[in-house]
Amino acid sequence: MLLSHARPKDHGRPIETDIPARLDRLPWSRFHMLIVVALGITWILDGLEVTIIGSLAPSLERRDTLGLTETGIGFASSAYVAGAVLGALIFGWMTDQLGRKQIFFLTLALYVVGVGASALSWGLGSFACARFITGMGIGGEYSAINSAIDELVPARLRGRVDVMVNGTFWAGAAFGALGSVWLLDSAIIPVWLAWRIAFALGALLGIAVLLLRTFVPESPRWLITHRRVEEADAIVSLVESHCAEPTGGWKTKLPKVLIYPAGVFSPMEMIKIMIQRYRARSLYVLVLMISQAFLYNAVFFTYGMVLTKYHAVEARNVGWYILPLALGNLLGPLILARWFDTWGRRRMIGLSYAVSGLMMLGVAYAMGADLLTASTQTLSWCGIFFFASAAASSAYLTASELFPLEMRAFAIAVFYAVGTLFGGVAAPVIFGHLIGTGKLSLLVVGYVAAAILMIGASVVAWIWGVNAENRSLEEVAPPLSEFYAKQEQGLV
Repeated sequence: MLLSHARPKDHGRPIETDIPARLDRLPWSRFHMLIVVALGITWILDGLEVTIIGSLAPSLERRDTLGLTETGIGFASSAYVAGAVLGALIFGWMTDQLGRKQIFFLTLALYVVGVGASALSWGLGSFACARFITGMGIGGEYSAINSAIDELVPARLRGRVDVMVNGTFWAGAAFGALGSVWLLDSAIIPVWLAWRIAFALGALLGIAVLLLRTFVPESPRWLITHRRVEEADAIVSLVESHCAEPTGGWKTKLPKVLIYPAGVFSPMEMIKIMIQRYRARSLYVLVLMISQAFLYNAVFFTYGMVLTKYHAVEARNVGWYILPLALGNLLGPLILARWFDTWGRRRMIGLSYAVSGLMMLGVAYAMGADLLTASTQTLSWCGIFFFASAAASSAYLTASELFPLEMRAFAIAVFYAVGTLFGGVAAPVIFGHLIGTGKLSLLVVGYVAAAILMIGASVVAWIWGVNAENRSLEEVAPPLSEFYAKQEQGLV
């Protein structure tokens, strides 16, 4: 049972509404495509940022650029992830209190400032600060974007849409890889200028997306919890007017949910709720987040250095090797996504984590035995990431689905932040140091550790996984206000 002081602060008249059911019955429409494009672009931007660092890392070591060391590049990469952690926590809480729409405008603007400052940096200190600001914007985006998408997409399609949208991270990675190859060709643009242009293009893209988001409405589900029922109804009615008639017709009687708008919860109150009432779900999501974050940050922030140090790949050609990795990551969620709604969450999450972990053990062994070239190692990563990408995308889907409406964005932020703190901040520094030693055996040990984490997450998914497919968000995690109402009536 929750602590007695963690109670709703609004004891007014309850609201009985069918708005969640109206949203879930809608057929796919141009409105849903607008949501996916305008909000899902966040993942493309993050993929662009991560890949640019991986592709530009060798060039940033040159004296005519920033003259960074391997450790310095790892530090700047960790600064980006650390900023994402802080941004997620701050803006995640604000998203639940102020609304999804206000925050995804604010966080994208912060990203534009940070990536623009990255293009103008002059040394390790200024570059690391700029990456930190960029990370804050991207980290803040995650909670607002994932909660908004899941609250607007019909339940029967939520799994595949979320997995596919999260997988578009790798479309950004592909663009970054291709762009770095072109920009680093000194016959076209000097290297001392090319890396600055790469970051500046990210800022321009962010500005364009800000304009597109003016057409995205606030989440009707969030509006209900703040007694803005007329606004919520108007938004749903407008969406319905642009949709084809759903199965069963518009007049079909829909189930209603009773909501007692709960006012504002403090971050500590929400954390206590996660620890006390949702302990098993919290541990489950945490394991998924940590394992995938460690795997991805271990590889992508440092792969450029692996290629140049161990396989003698020229710095300007690094992007050609990262490009197929990005394509493998992109294809995985696109191909496997529908099975998360049909075969089920628990089975697909467990399978995707297990297969990627086992394959990574095989690649680590081959690396230790010196059996891989730059090309075969890249192809091996493609196979691993085909499954690992779907696994990582499902971690964000799980964090969004398994917690109540009133704290959904903050829950996403907490698990992203904690998972990234352990798996993301540490990984670039650790692997940057391992590569800097020049000892391949130490790098192999690091990859084995990442594989073990993925396999362990698979076991946890099979044990604690929740079958959330084709169920409304309110059914998977009833609103906190419903629990409070029963608590006050002595029913719990």
